[in-house]
Amino acid sequence: MGKGLFGTDGIRGVPGRFPLDDATVVAAGRALGEFVSKENAAGEPRVLIGMDTRESSPHLAARLAAGLASAGARPVSAGVIPTPAVSALVLTGGFGAGAVISASHNPFTDNGIKLFARNGMKFADQIEDQLEVEILSAARAGASGADALTAAGDGPALSADPRFAAEYLALLRARADGEAKLGGLPIVLDCANGAASRLAPELFASLGARVTALNTSPDGRNINAGCGSLHPEAMRRAVVEQGAQLGVAFDGDADRAVFSTAAGRLVDGDGVLYLMARASKAAGRLRGGAVVGTSMTNLGLERALAREGIALIRVSVGDRYVLEEMLRRGSNLGGEPSGHVIFLDDGPAGDGLATALKLAAALVRDGSLEELMRGLVLFPQRITNVPVAQKPPLDSLPDVARLLEQARSSLGEPNRIVLRYSGTEPLARIMIEAEREAEVARWSAAIADAVRAATGGDARTHG
Repeated sequence: MGKGLFGTDGIRGVPGRFPLDDATVVAAGRALGEFVSKENAAGEPRVLIGMDTRESSPHLAARLAAGLASAGARPVSAGVIPTPAVSALVLTGGFGAGAVISASHNPFTDNGIKLFARNGMKFADQIEDQLEVEILSAARAGASGADALTAAGDGPALSADPRFAAEYLALLRARADGEAKLGGLPIVLDCANGAASRLAPELFASLGARVTALNTSPDGRNINAGCGSLHPEAMRRAVVEQGAQLGVAFDGDADRAVFSTAAGRLVDGDGVLYLMARASKAAGRLRGGAVVGTSMTNLGLERALAREGIALIRVSVGDRYVLEEMLRRGSNLGGEPSGHVIFLDDGPAGDGLATALKLAAALVRDGSLEELMRGLVLFPQRITNVPVAQKPPLDSLPDVARLLEQARSSLGEPNRIVLRYSGTEPLARIMIEAEREAEVARWSAAIADAVRAATGGDARTHG
């Protein structure tokens, strides 16, 4: 069964509209509650709920909690907290499952529901498929309408317990194991007016860093607005202007981060994988002799790792697929260019704060980030996002197929072209990578025009 209600990172949409209307969110909570109740027959299962700073998050959390309670599960609130914190605390706290109300890097007008199993991992596709069938079946039968809302009632009052945030910070410090004494390291943190707004500055200051914090005043509508991992320009400027040694830009729920060198050079997830793979191999801690990336991982990283005797294994886009391959191969390092990086020895979720902590420790231990990145030369790459009104199979679009064939021939070797639909937004994504930047730009525009003509929408480009 293909992805429907659930995308590659949970359920996404616009609050108040399907699938984030009240009735469907209650039905989702009920389906999750029934699932964890079956898994925990010995007693009342608990489900940990976290959220980001969107104005719609408290309401959605309350409706999800109402559905959980109607199925015999006990919702417990961690309040505003990073997504990876819920993953970690579900595992350490013996919860039956976890849920995060967040749309990650999307604007405040969107929101979503991310689910975690009791092992701290996102539910496998087959479990999400089962939940989806139950949710949609309830909707078709009318049980997710007025009847479901009446049965769920207002649900239990959700009062955030601040101990969860404290436990998460303690866990991060324990994982650092004393090696991340940052001794006055000047660092700029762009918290995207999101879930990291309070915790990230607190964490780094407690370890001795001299912190300049940007975008730490969420108002419900400014999350990711011209800031954070998708808009790191202000962070990079601040690093250069203030003479900082490292810049970090988180996304709204802090499960990803991108970085800046002291000179303002952007370092994305590919750069993190390069640095950490080399360091782990040198320390004898890189398991499996390989790093897991995705179809979007830059060819330059693949070549740089090969020079170090490290293989790059590619999977489909999505941190869940990176994790699945890591588990299958016995690898302990993997990630995506977007800044999701998984250190499996620490936990099964990408964690922007944990990644930033590791990079900061590497700078203190091994020198400047600019120097550490010197061996990585990335190929020119352009990602073009085309909003779509529908998602017909891409191989059914003849004009697009013709242009793809022409582009591959014109670009020469080596080149990579990846055309896919986003699993979290109504977008078609076109990634082109080759040696000649002008040709990359030309073919990106041409293919985007063809996709737009077939599906509708405007293009947004990231170089």
